[in-house]
Amino acid sequence: MSKVVVTGLGFISSIGNSCASVRDSLVGLRSGIEIHPPFSDPSIPVKVLGTLKEFDTRSPDQEDWVFPQRYSLTRSFLRSLSPHVLYGYCALVDALADAGLDTGEVSEPETGMFTASAGSTSSMVHHVNYLHQHGVERAQPKGIVASIAGTLNFNLASAFGIQGATCGYVSACASSGHALAAAFEEIEAGRQRRMLVIGAEDGNEDCILPFAAMRALTRSADPDRASRPFDRDHDGFVGTGGAVAMILEAEEVAQARSARVYARMLGYGQASDGFNPVLPQPKGDGLARAMETALKRSGIRGDSVDYVNAHAPSTPMGDAAEVHALTRVFGTNGRSPFVSSTKALTGHALSMSSALEAGISVLALREGFVPGSANYDNPEEGAEKLHIPRETLDQPYRRVVSNSSGFGGSNVSLVFEAA
Repeated sequence: MSKVVVTGLGFISSIGNSCASVRDSLVGLRSGIEIHPPFSDPSIPVKVLGTLKEFDTRSPDQEDWVFPQRYSLTRSFLRSLSPHVLYGYCALVDALADAGLDTGEVSEPETGMFTASAGSTSSMVHHVNYLHQHGVERAQPKGIVASIAGTLNFNLASAFGIQGATCGYVSACASSGHALAAAFEEIEAGRQRRMLVIGAEDGNEDCILPFAAMRALTRSADPDRASRPFDRDHDGFVGTGGAVAMILEAEEVAQARSARVYARMLGYGQASDGFNPVLPQPKGDGLARAMETALKRSGIRGDSVDYVNAHAPSTPMGDAAEVHALTRVFGTNGRSPFVSSTKALTGHALSMSSALEAGISVLALREGFVPGSANYDNPEEGAEKLHIPRETLDQPYRRVVSNSSGFGGSNVSLVFEAA
């Protein structure tokens, strides 16, 4: 069995579009959440969004998009993209550079790619409406590959010449966690020597507003305090989009090329609530089992975990269920880990949230800091017994667990260790 390490990260996120800017935002508790002008209509109860900077993908015509000049895309390739695929492309370019790899090195049979996204609602609506209004013969030929749930996978796999295993994962907010877990399996079992994992979401109105119909989004108009994980005053999550790319390699492969290593991935666990298509099991049973399986699979005890990056989306039921799960697995004694939810700063990135928070976890692990849990002022019931730091802590540590939960009670826990 090969050991698995993380050698590259790429971020396109509300709190930064580079490892350095993401680190600075986490250390300084600088939020990426802002008032979103398209939500100014009085009939829209939601006012804030985790916004992306340096990008403008509002136009349905990709040639009108604005993105940093350091990324070079051909007109033909751009025409087959939805916003989140552009973000995914940019994040992967950065992750490969961070890992010291060029595109030629990953275009070979022992490098695969797993992705996670929900597809593009805005692209699908645009292309289907255009087809009905103007006829099949005038519709965009690439409309389907720019829209459906697999668009991230087949656009990036072809753009980077991926010849190994490729697959797209769709399990709501646990999607990119499942992609990372499956990538870990591919490398550990020796089927692939390297895996590229990308999670991405459009994060625009068509992507986020349907959650307002579920009453799942906060109605706060204060961007600095709208996302409040584990706080009794939370009233829903803040949506966001972007992309995160992670490069996973067999440890011997990374050593052979003298690659810098962020962390070793020890294992993962997954479990379902079997409870409700939308709501979490109130006591967090599925998430607790996922964490317990992750610890067992990794060969470690709960009291050896130093930090948990919680899923905690700032919804009353979701946060409460995770409090129960964390207490069950780690207890509340002096050796229980620090816990925080970085969604207080980033917003909730839906299917890319696992990759975003796993990336944050290994970045913080390598840099030696525990991200603080912003806006945690009035602990909800049970949360006061957990070790939730309000400020970022400057201290090295060894092990981190990153949690994700999605619709249908899908739960994934990932375990990383300092290299």
